[in-house]
Amino acid sequence: MAALLELDNLHTYYGHIHALKGISVSVNEGEIVTLVGANGAGKSTTLRTISGMVRARRGGVRLNGKDITGIQSHDIAALGIGHVPEGRRIFPLLSVHENLEIGAWNVSDKKTINQRLEHSYELFPRLRERVSQKGGTLSGGEQQMLAIARALMSQPTILLLDEPSMGLAPVLVESIFEIITRINSEGTTVLLVEQNALLALEVAHRGYVLQTGEIVLADSAKALLNNDIVRKAYLGES
Repeated sequence: MAALLELDNLHTYYGHIHALKGISVSVNEGEIVTLVGANGAGKSTTLRTISGMVRARRGGVRLNGKDITGIQSHDIAALGIGHVPEGRRIFPLLSVHENLEIGAWNVSDKKTINQRLEHSYELFPRLRERVSQKGGTLSGGEQQMLAIARALMSQPTILLLDEPSMGLAPVLVESIFEIITRINSEGTTVLLVEQNALLALEVAHRGYVLQTGEIVLADSAKALLNNDIVRKAYLGES
């Protein structure tokens, strides 16, 4: 069975800097797959290349067997790839409600939009409490909730999550990861980049370890959690 998302020998550059050096990754339907690695390993670049924000110089990206390498970001989004970038990137001057409505850019039916709004508020009750509040006045955790909810408004086939726990208090991190698990259980495939390798591997089915733009390990999440190299390098064990 073909993977939902496949990266094949992907090479991405920033100018002369060779950021991704021939990585190959597959994500099957219904999985949570995580990319683990230090800062600068190429994790965010991988997501940015998938969603068309950065162009691959060599190699390919396929979604449901269709080559999407090099097509425009908005066309990639229309095919069912949702991307929650690092730093959230919500619209700070728009209300929570307006941010979410923009997320449903691919839907014209008002009833469907309202159903998705209700689902967002069910997933994130705190957003319902702040429905008229401007996005820029929300706390960091609330902005992260809004960014995820906005991406889900288009009902993506696969959700790319870039550092969802960054800068959040531990109690909010736990809540965000519970939501990621729930989103996945409801049918959304997830490709997760997360600095907290322990949390990421605890919720993921499989994982890849990136090091300076190359994949150095790939295995089930459980196996990676028990791997001595991973435990020492990324889980803080001596």
